[in-house]
Amino acid sequence: MVDIYGGRNVTMASQPRGFFERLEADRFAPTEFTRGPWDPDSQHAGPPAALLGLAVERRPGAREDMRLARITYEILRPVPIKPLTVTTRVLRAGRSVEIVEASLVPEGGQEVMRATALLIKAVPDSVPEVSRGPRVPGPEQSPSKAFFPVPWDIGYHTAMELRFASGSFLEPGPATAWMRMREPLVAGEETTPLSRVLTAADSVNGVSAELDYHRYVFINPDLTVNLHRQPVAEWVCLDARTSVDSAGLGVAEASLHDEKGPIGRSVQSLYIAPRG
Repeated sequence: MVDIYGGRNVTMASQPRGFFERLEADRFAPTEFTRGPWDPDSQHAGPPAALLGLAVERRPGAREDMRLARITYEILRPVPIKPLTVTTRVLRAGRSVEIVEASLVPEGGQEVMRATALLIKAVPDSVPEVSRGPRVPGPEQSPSKAFFPVPWDIGYHTAMELRFASGSFLEPGPATAWMRMREPLVAGEETTPLSRVLTAADSVNGVSAELDYHRYVFINPDLTVNLHRQPVAEWVCLDARTSVDSAGLGVAEASLHDEKGPIGRSVQSLYIAPRG
């Protein structure tokens, strides 16, 4: 079977329909949809970030009245396209606040990503809702635009649908990009609203880069996502911008939206250096 993704012919017959296959309760095999744009053997950080978020959501003893308010990732090294084991532990279990740590270790390797999640007790309709962030054009009003050229046919760039309300991958500066997963996070399982946000949230620097990809390398060793509300539909918007210092440090930040309005923020610290 052949699917058309972003104008490319991609043979999908052997591909599980998901970013990951569940092997055991805590073990997952990444598919080619996780492949990032820079290294054919490494994942884009979005899917494994979402996998750690899912582990926090689905851990044994998780309370239904607690909602993730902040999750911070330390990206310790590139995440390989190899079977992964996810572990979680509760650092604090309070009545209104919980802190949970989640870790990702590839088969035969060292820890590659660690997340610390802050969860807060949610009491529906207990206070007035206030959200004053600016509205952004919706996905239906935003044209589809391709990812920047990637040297392989299947990867994160084919598993995500992308529409730009402003900017693009191919022009420097701030951008407003809507993203939607074409595939479930885990094959055969329903994708949670949190997973949709986290799969997209690591793309902030990518959509709003200020410098030429061909001349400079951009690495984000961390990612922090704050949410005051979870998305109500499939599309997640990154209203993004990047700032760069001449010493090679930068920060990429985005206001996160769904079609109803703002839902939170995503921030990446950046290491930037000339290529070669």
